[in-house]
Amino acid sequence: MNDRVILAIDQGTSSSRAVVFDRTLEPIESAQQEFAQIYPSSGWVEHDPEAIWASVTAVTSEALAKARVEPAAVTAIGITNQRETTVLWDRKTGRPLANAIVWQDRRTAKYCESLRREGYEKKVIDKTGLRLDPYFSATKLKWLLDHVEGARERASRGELAFGTIDTFLVWRLSAGHAHVTDATNASRTMLYNIHERCWDDELLRLFDIPKALLPEVRPCASDFAETRVEFLQDGTPIGGIAGDQQAALIGQAGFEHGMTKSTYGTGCFMIANTGGEALKSGNQLLTTIASDLDGQVTYGLEGSVFVAGSAMQWLRDELRMIETAPESEAIARATGIVDDVYVVPAFAGLGAPYWDPHARGAIVGLSRGSSRETIVTATLQAIAFQTHDLVVAMREDGISPAVVRVDGGMAANDWFLEFLAGVLDTPVERPVNIESTVLGAASLAALQVGVIEGIEHLAERWQSERVFTPAMTSDVRGQLLAGWSDAVSRTRGAR
Repeated sequence: MNDRVILAIDQGTSSSRAVVFDRTLEPIESAQQEFAQIYPSSGWVEHDPEAIWASVTAVTSEALAKARVEPAAVTAIGITNQRETTVLWDRKTGRPLANAIVWQDRRTAKYCESLRREGYEKKVIDKTGLRLDPYFSATKLKWLLDHVEGARERASRGELAFGTIDTFLVWRLSAGHAHVTDATNASRTMLYNIHERCWDDELLRLFDIPKALLPEVRPCASDFAETRVEFLQDGTPIGGIAGDQQAALIGQAGFEHGMTKSTYGTGCFMIANTGGEALKSGNQLLTTIASDLDGQVTYGLEGSVFVAGSAMQWLRDELRMIETAPESEAIARATGIVDDVYVVPAFAGLGAPYWDPHARGAIVGLSRGSSRETIVTATLQAIAFQTHDLVVAMREDGISPAVVRVDGGMAANDWFLEFLAGVLDTPVERPVNIESTVLGAASLAALQVGVIEGIEHLAERWQSERVFTPAMTSDVRGQLLAGWSDAVSRTRGAR
């Protein structure tokens, strides 16, 4: 048994990744593959579910081959995924009826506004902890039912299935034998009552969604399904599932009240553990299920920034200002703090605490002397400023983190974390393993099959690599944040 492994699948917004862990949850090998982003119209973002599936099968096989591990040696599988992204498929064939609508997609903004005008937002917040926003799955699913020919009629006959990406992957991995999700992903659909912990009939009526479409909701560490695919051993248990941001909180061992992590992937997502209390925000943050383990639900207070790492991709792919994201660190270090140019990367509107789906990106303060280096550095700074907006909102809601644990690709950038600590005026702590999301998925699978005995053992294994302490003066901080606030105000409510 000592040579058996845990396989974690991390299905993200821009790529899929598989990581093979040993029984001490140390990573052995990994494989990653990007897939196409589809932009059919302004503000619309889609993925081809078949491309996602193909990437998952490819990276799983590659990671096992690189680790020289036979599929039969996989003890359990953990899955973490981009949240809210919505897939609708045929129960008989398993084929999607249309492209997945991605969490970043804003096509249902006007519909959300109409519901807000009719006074439904308070009810939605009270039941789900979420705001009426295109970000979440409910309005995306309604759009598919209303716009894909025959979908609503077929759904009413029980012929179709809905799922977030985790559900779709489990369906495929189990050859259609399991239609399941976990509590963290369910809590992001805007259809799940996070207090009663069930699909909410009143919300289903509001969005006109047949209950037969919905998966069964289980705790994060459960017997979700067994595999029935060629590239894995039949009968391998899928033992852990969590949405990517909740998985990162688990990977960061954020098990105590007030512990806070900020993940820098495609977007930036900050979650604070609020324990058994579903803390209602007075500052437009979200209340969400952080985990459901051993019969104990832990809630989280979350702030969502839609654009973080994807801003670096924008610099790389669209503006051609950098060749790779890591080179931004050397550019920023050579340039120093930029205090006259602000990049507001509102490419998919603004998330918390603004919730403005009509905001659009802008570069404010350009002069003849502005350079490529200026814009690259200002883009890094923008991600720190957005994080500051979240921390301020959390403090006003009563959560004041003594330290913010960071992870994700951008956490490798020392200059960014130095600047972030200065802007937040709070220490920023980086773990040894900055890939906390996939570690969280592996941890859940390991818990389910008994490789790890309990969350206290996960906390003991967490290791800090470096703490970045604030070194920015209050005057500089105040000047920078005033400029940021002015820049954001110029992007609001664009049509």
